[in-house]
Amino acid sequence: MAEPADNTMAGPRRLAVLGSTGSIGCNTLAVAEHLARQGMDLRVVALAAQRNAGLLIEQAQRLGVRHLAVCDADAAAQARAALPDATVYAGDDAADRLVREVDCTDVAAAIVGIAGLPATLAAAELGRRIHLSNKETLVAAGDLIRPLIESSGAALLPVDSEHSAVFQCLHGRDARHVRRLVLTASGGPFREADLAEMRAATPEQALAHPTWDMGPKVTIDSATMMNKALEVIEAHHLFGLPAEQIEAIIHPQSVVHSFVELRDGSVLAQLGPPDMRGPIQAALTWPGRAAGISEPMDWQTLRRLDFEPLDPQRFPAVQLAYRAIRAGGTAGAVLNAANEAAVQAFLDLRIPFGRIVELAALAMDTIPVRPADTLDAVLDADRQARALIEDTLSQTPVARD
Repeated sequence: MAEPADNTMAGPRRLAVLGSTGSIGCNTLAVAEHLARQGMDLRVVALAAQRNAGLLIEQAQRLGVRHLAVCDADAAAQARAALPDATVYAGDDAADRLVREVDCTDVAAAIVGIAGLPATLAAAELGRRIHLSNKETLVAAGDLIRPLIESSGAALLPVDSEHSAVFQCLHGRDARHVRRLVLTASGGPFREADLAEMRAATPEQALAHPTWDMGPKVTIDSATMMNKALEVIEAHHLFGLPAEQIEAIIHPQSVVHSFVELRDGSVLAQLGPPDMRGPIQAALTWPGRAAGISEPMDWQTLRRLDFEPLDPQRFPAVQLAYRAIRAGGTAGAVLNAANEAAVQAFLDLRIPFGRIVELAALAMDTIPVRPADTLDAVLDADRQARALIEDTLSQTPVARD
């Protein structure tokens, strides 16, 4: 994986934030403003959102941004009316056009789901520094984005707390010295729940994450542990390691974000408060450091760090990740799309919680794996998986308890 040169704190930086109205996007803007106050020459020059026109307009006015992308036509019209001097791209390809046409050095890829893939691929093609929180990009299209990164000279800086931790621990180290990566997981709200109660959980229960404040889709993924499955696949593509060298472990306190175990038995770990602004800032300033926006660790109150193995019966999603890595090709795209569709069905009260991972597994069992050598191939696998989930639910609807 290409890393940025050591002079990245020097010179002007122009940041485009894709998914600016979501949880990661809002935190990215907060970090960017914090770093500007610290004297970093960093300016937000473009924002992209799905449909939250009110928040997008407020962000643009606050930061003086004059280039916006909005998928929803009505929201785009609102943005144009409120910001007559701004250029507003509209439609499903708005974020892609924004990245290609606005002069930026950095792109924060924070759009949730497969929707963020085309714009992230554009950033890779154009040689941008990509601050990646959209794990679905690598899960679905790792085989596409890695060659683009290498050929264009782009840099891929992980923002997920687990991958940021590994990235920080690995800096300057030969990957051949790594025995394994261990990604930590909080265990979510159902770490100790009765299995029957867990399967019948409501969205309100699944959204009650004990340590992290995230958007609804990512929070549900944390409850099923599908987020850890996607992160295992993302780590495979980011760090070039096979499935056998990537593991996951439960760590309820969410203080140790990942471990890197070296071949000589030494173990490196990155610790920090459960605050996404920390890894966002690490990416924006890499390889430098600036005064932190997050509250520092309180070592006087930290009494214990607990770890426990991940129970495959309670959290079968992670095993799907290893299947996808070994299958290669479009398997990751199928898994990701089926999960997205199943999560939405759960939030729409169409299925019980326990059905989410079952539907993802069904898609992997049913849809043939093909080479993921073009964007069309990835998007076709995505469409097939979503259609399969919808057809399955239409034929055999599952009533909620």
